[in-house]
Amino acid sequence: MAGMTSSARPHLNRRLAEFGTTIFAEMSALAVSTGSINLGQGFPDTDGPEEVREAAVRALRDGRGNQYPPGPGVPELRTAIAAHQQTRYGLSYDPDTEVLVTAGATEAIAASLLALLEPGDEVVALEPYYDSYAASIAMAGGRRVPVTLRPHEGRFRLDLDELRAAVTDRTRLLLINTPHNPTGTVLTRAELAAIAELAVDRDLLVVTDEVYEHLVFDDAEHLPLAAFPGMRERTVTIGSAGKTFSFTGWKVGWVTAAPELVTAVRSAKQFLTYVSSGPFQYAVAEALALPDSYFDGFRRDMLARRDILAEGLTAAGFEVFKPAGTYFITTDIRPLGEKDGFAFCRALPERAGVVAIPNAVFYDDREAGAPFVRFAFCKREEVLREAAERLRHM
Repeated sequence: MAGMTSSARPHLNRRLAEFGTTIFAEMSALAVSTGSINLGQGFPDTDGPEEVREAAVRALRDGRGNQYPPGPGVPELRTAIAAHQQTRYGLSYDPDTEVLVTAGATEAIAASLLALLEPGDEVVALEPYYDSYAASIAMAGGRRVPVTLRPHEGRFRLDLDELRAAVTDRTRLLLINTPHNPTGTVLTRAELAAIAELAVDRDLLVVTDEVYEHLVFDDAEHLPLAAFPGMRERTVTIGSAGKTFSFTGWKVGWVTAAPELVTAVRSAKQFLTYVSSGPFQYAVAEALALPDSYFDGFRRDMLARRDILAEGLTAAGFEVFKPAGTYFITTDIRPLGEKDGFAFCRALPERAGVVAIPNAVFYDDREAGAPFVRFAFCKREEVLREAAERLRHM
């Protein structure tokens, strides 16, 4: 019959068979259909600095970036990224050979894993993890080996012995995320030093996702893994403008690494988007040069929002793990008499007019993540207060 295929083979590549529509799409659609406050997907409800937006408009009007930008990224942005790493962390990178601009951090993750993995290579990743990690490892033919962060004394902690035990002769790469989405954990100097020692001892590559580097709170400190002994030449560091400047739709991310690693990642990246976000690259170059007062104010603002939502969630009966970084709060729903995060989140819009994300989607071991639910606090204070009030009366 016309239009029918003669093969019974599924259309979707079997490596991606376990990945359907993302939970973010499902929950955001539910927020729209129910008129709920969306604290699920991590995007701000206000734009970033006006001067950065105007820089993008100026680039558009001046004809900068309206055609294909250079494959590695525009020189102005690569120079700004290198200056940022030097000024903030004392890490020196050559903007011509050690910096690569990507279509957001998500493409940087995908390109890095596609470039650096062979089929069968094992990747040790901290669980729970951003959902694109699992899909990118699968597309590269790798095998993910989760090491689970577990709650202890108010934060999710890494068991270093478990991490060491997860490394085998088949391990190619460690995939590290700090500040950590979704738990809000910021790895300590001691934890990062132990990871660095393990990577050097076992001759492992490391891809480190540091997109929330400017969102650390209280006594936490962001320390780039590449700055630890022996790590500069084996670490691919991923950054992003979206989270720091509240322009997530611009999709401007980057990779910094040794020349041979950047060359490898660029070889994969050029067959994904090739290039993207031309005019926005010029604007992000200006954003990275903003004074410290911007970054300090941004952090203070998000800290205030964190505390508003954390207090509201506590008053509503959740167990709250107050994050040391990112703009997400993980909660435990068991004090509410609940244990299934999926069922809870799917019912929450009707019960309270609020949308959240079940953390189980970030786990290989769904049972380990079942009672945990994530809320985003990158919203206006009045929105967070309204959400807290709704949750208190659910």
